[in-house]
Amino acid sequence: MQSVTIRKDGRKFDETRAISIEPGFMPNADGSALVKLGGTHVICSATIETDVPRWMRGRGTGWVTAEYGMLPTSTSERVDRRRAASSGRTREIERLIGRSLRAVTDMAALGEYSITVDCDVLRADGGTRTASITGGYVALAQAVATIPANDATGAPILRDSVAAISVGIVDGQSVLDLPYEEDSRADVDMNVVMTGTGQYVEIQGTAEADPFTSSQLQQMLDLARAGCESMQRSQMSALNGII
Repeated sequence: MQSVTIRKDGRKFDETRAISIEPGFMPNADGSALVKLGGTHVICSATIETDVPRWMRGRGTGWVTAEYGMLPTSTSERVDRRRAASSGRTREIERLIGRSLRAVTDMAALGEYSITVDCDVLRADGGTRTASITGGYVALAQAVATIPANDATGAPILRDSVAAISVGIVDGQSVLDLPYEEDSRADVDMNVVMTGTGQYVEIQGTAEADPFTSSQLQQMLDLARAGCESMQRSQMSALNGII
């Protein structure tokens, strides 16, 4: 059983940072949300196109993808737009967001539409990729609600919701939702993506210092499950009355 150590920001080990999701933040988008997870703020915008990538044409199925970027002053040191856009980190995060959103999307029910979810980081204080996934789903759900039902399948386009949260081991203790101050010195850093029905989409975990045990892994997964459930409640609250 873990202790109730108070962290530097006043939270217990199993508490997330304050989360808020403002839907419809970008009026020109087909769906959007401003996500605030503590000091991390991300705008997620979904755009629908009545076409699919060339390699998918004629299949009768759609496609969901994502783009990710950090504004120049989102961190304490200026982020170079062009260098960041071509970095391996950016590409890896874009693929993670895209995989997460596609995991809950029925491409056959979507039909030959493409949806791009853009995630732009206004402020970065740890957990930008998990905030992007959580907000990206809210933007995607709004966009999907504007697409006519596919008579060929009769199935809903979104099969489930999806959210994400970070966990890790800091000062020997498993903790939930790491800000940069903890993430930068964590012994273990992990990101967990889960559906609303509690299934795992992806687990990214690395020991930065000492390896972790199976018991510690289970502790982190239990924390992540609770954290994702918290994110999902915020998602549903944001979408209530909209879709």
